[in-house]
Amino acid sequence: MTRPSTIRVAMCQLNPRVGDLEGNFAALSEAYRRAESAGADLAVFPELAICGYPPEDLLLKPGFVEQVHSTLDRFAAEVTGHCTAVVGWVEGRRVPGSDPHDAFGGPWNAAAVLHGGRRVGSYRKQALPNYGVFDEQRYFDAGAAGQPLYRIGGVPVSVTVCEDLWVERDGPVVAAARGGAALTININASPFHIGKQQLREQVATRRAAEAGGPVVYVNLVGGQDDLVFDGGSLVIAADAHLQCRLPRFVPAFEVLDVGIPAEPDAQSPDTPADALAVIEVSAVADRSAERAAERLVPPLVDIGSTASEVWDALVLGLHDYVTKNGFDEVVIGLSGGVDSSIVAALATDALGADRVHGVLMPSRYSSDHSLSDAEQLAHNLGIDRRTIAIEAAHIALMELLEPSFDGRAADLTEENLQSRIRGVLLMALSNKMGWMVLTTGNKSETAVGYSTLYGDTAGGLAVIKDVPKLLVYELCRWRNTQPGGEVIPTSVLTKPPSAELRPDQRDDQSLPPYEVLDPLIEAYVDGDLTIEELVEVGHDPALVERIVGLIDRAEYKRRQSPLGIRISQKAFGRDRRLPITNSYRPNR
Repeated sequence: MTRPSTIRVAMCQLNPRVGDLEGNFAALSEAYRRAESAGADLAVFPELAICGYPPEDLLLKPGFVEQVHSTLDRFAAEVTGHCTAVVGWVEGRRVPGSDPHDAFGGPWNAAAVLHGGRRVGSYRKQALPNYGVFDEQRYFDAGAAGQPLYRIGGVPVSVTVCEDLWVERDGPVVAAARGGAALTININASPFHIGKQQLREQVATRRAAEAGGPVVYVNLVGGQDDLVFDGGSLVIAADAHLQCRLPRFVPAFEVLDVGIPAEPDAQSPDTPADALAVIEVSAVADRSAERAAERLVPPLVDIGSTASEVWDALVLGLHDYVTKNGFDEVVIGLSGGVDSSIVAALATDALGADRVHGVLMPSRYSSDHSLSDAEQLAHNLGIDRRTIAIEAAHIALMELLEPSFDGRAADLTEENLQSRIRGVLLMALSNKMGWMVLTTGNKSETAVGYSTLYGDTAGGLAVIKDVPKLLVYELCRWRNTQPGGEVIPTSVLTKPPSAELRPDQRDDQSLPPYEVLDPLIEAYVDGDLTIEELVEVGHDPALVERIVGLIDRAEYKRRQSPLGIRISQKAFGRDRRLPITNSYRPNR
């Protein structure tokens, strides 16, 4: 059989919901019908698209895995046209003797190949990541090397899953190409961090060059707890150039014709010496004239700037966390500062102005410009705003505590009390109105514990928990340049940051300037530099010891704070897990 020069692929970049098997089934079925209508030979869906990613300890529930199986069977029954589907699923544990082709073990992170109303085969992921946010060795067994190829539309296809593409030195992709694969399909649930898309494309380009054939890379999109999956599905052509890039941070569907390299001559030394078994799936479709007339031109969507991709990631993560958890509206304490301003702007972009509520909660220490800035922000965004002054509650609580505090000087206790009053008010509105509280602490403050437990940390989602203070300012300035004009008042961006919990308070009275603090936090937290190394690269020794101590001691606060949307390669939470009860101290 002569190998065709192209194969028509439908890239189905979906936003599944973890555990929503019925909803995911509906989305898969709709996308498959579109692919079949478009004359596709192959419809490719993301990793674990049947159940959503990451399902975490749901995988430890046998009933969950059984339901994934039954959902896949239902979807397979829908795949009755010419188009073959490749979809991520959990292949469950097999009992000995149930199938001679299935070794006892599992479950596996797998990609099912569906055609003719049934599952033709299932590729089991070989490389299981166990670093950063990934914990796959806790849940899955690794698939074996040398798994068969699938001849789809006359093309021998290698099916792989996510991390398989990243393996250097004769990994699954290259081994399959050496075994006769002319096309690599790689399904993914690859989470976002700054610069991740460029890194993916570099890796996919290297694999395509090494394999000598095209790579079709289909990624998940959507927010799941603290993770954001940014899509950006792509095709690297056989000559290792980027042929297609789908939009990021939104679901997408695209059909394109992928060029297939010519079949090597049977007598050529390029003929695979270690050929893999091939499962026949579908024959070549007679659509050459139709395809020539259509001339499908694949999209090549821009990656965008760092500010734009971070903004989009935060908007998507916020939207999906709120809506997938059954909330319709959010509430934010508006202080007139930059952090509450950016969270309000993000929430408005994510949910719409009619679903965002801002609450001004002035105290005796609140400045007039803070109140006017918060009011101007709410006006610019078009969101609901209300004012609840906290002075009466502050006085009442101080009177209650006065006998116990007698003889003791005022300190952080009185400052924290104001923050906790505000937290109580926001949570009361949440309980009564059904609004999710969004907290406003940034990564710089979260790192050093510059926050009040059960005060400004009280809420459902810490939107900018992984965004350093300097990046907060950069994102605000970027947002003000977008269509519609300035939404965050310039005065918010130019005044010295302050918690306004005591007279004339400024952040730089408690912390070094953020121009000094942020690089130090990044080097210690993200880079894992030692104290000696931090000093060697130019940081002040006394400041290093102080900040490192603050970061280490604040772990207990971070564990009790809401999760935040991950945008860096090392966010607090999944990426950095230090013991709270911990007597280790770095050498000083």
